[in-house]
Amino acid sequence: MEEHQRIKEVLEETEILRFPDKLIFTTKPTTLHYYVLAKPYYLDYFKNEGPETKVREGNITWEKPKLLTPGYILKMEGFSDRSKDILRRLAQRHPDLAGLLYKLKYKKEFEDTRIVSKDIENTFHSIDEEINDDENTLTVIIKGVDEYWDVSLMKFIQDLMIKSAFDSQMSDYANKGYIRMDDSGRASVTRNLEGLPLAAREDIEKMFTRVKKGDMNPSKLKNELDQWGVYSNYEDRFLDLFRKE
Repeated sequence: MEEHQRIKEVLEETEILRFPDKLIFTTKPTTLHYYVLAKPYYLDYFKNEGPETKVREGNITWEKPKLLTPGYILKMEGFSDRSKDILRRLAQRHPDLAGLLYKLKYKKEFEDTRIVSKDIENTFHSIDEEINDDENTLTVIIKGVDEYWDVSLMKFIQDLMIKSAFDSQMSDYANKGYIRMDDSGRASVTRNLEGLPLAAREDIEKMFTRVKKGDMNPSKLKNELDQWGVYSNYEDRFLDLFRKE
């Protein structure tokens, strides 16, 4: 079976057993605590073994929301080749899609993998009863496929980002002129003559101001310019930050 066909099947098999009770916050960072439950792949070969469930647990954090495009996210670290392939296809089809509005950081240091001697349904109920969210944490429990668990996770976080964006951010960005509706009715980013989204340009200007005041490490600004692929446009101005008057 070809890889893209298998990924399509995994996306169809993914099931959200517990949804977060809130969306991504718009005014502060958000932490999503996830559990991905799957039947261990080796049980397909040992029919008389089990029941067992593989539990993967970890956190994903969002910084304060900002306008991003699929191409921007492709340059960020923390995702597997499979999950990036999903975004790559999205970026190729809709490079100006304005639905992915949240900067992602993948906190691998909080990941844990364990085997539980229960089936998925009973494992879900045990975890669900123990969850005690604090005010800044969202929790999701996902039923996925063992070898492709991160694809199931990626599907969920895409859906969460898009729902959060449309519920709380789209109208604000439209009023500011950061997004527009394209010919097919999709929300697309508005860019300047150099191809940089207007929202990104505003963020970069704010970062220059913060670096100049000493409130931000210049490396963060450099990374932002690289992520958008516009460092050459700002190179002289960036280097001026280090020149003594």
